[in-house]
Amino acid sequence: MGLEEKLPSGIALTTVEQVVGLARKSSMWPATFGLACCAIEMMSVGGPHYDLARFGMEKFGATPRQADLMVVAGRVSQKMAPVLRQIYDQMPEPKWVIAMGVCASSGGMFNNYAIVQGVDHIVPVDMYLPGCPPRPEMLLDAVLKLHDKVQNTKLGAHRELEIDETEERMLRRSLPLVSKD
Repeated sequence: MGLEEKLPSGIALTTVEQVVGLARKSSMWPATFGLACCAIEMMSVGGPHYDLARFGMEKFGATPRQADLMVVAGRVSQKMAPVLRQIYDQMPEPKWVIAMGVCASSGGMFNNYAIVQGVDHIVPVDMYLPGCPPRPEMLLDAVLKLHDKVQNTKLGAHRELEIDETEERMLRRSLPLVSKD
């Protein structure tokens, strides 16, 4: 017999973090950065067959100042890298990045000096989407997984503690001989 049984019907119990997470995931506006063939697949997700608007993402903005999600679709050249970083810096916090396609994730088949070997050298990436080019269904799946990540993101001091714990766990995994003592 918990608190839920004593409250009248119609009363919802939640936390501020959950409400903010729900609002953030339900109103994500992507800034498209389509550079190659992956951009065609990304554009098809906005069409009526896949209907990205049902997730609150109907506004594909050309301006980064109203966007909080950057979808980098395709290969990034060395000349385009500063532009990509500038657009990322102009986006308001909090912001997220999806690297769409093998070219954006790792340079793909273009292993040369002109192509950046992974967009994570330029901006922090939250979700990697494999494929050449990845199917629209895969982008929808990545968006839904990113929504789960955004929904469960902590706020304030809880967020800083979560980041510290994650960094420590990753360091322990990569350096097994280091002890906390």
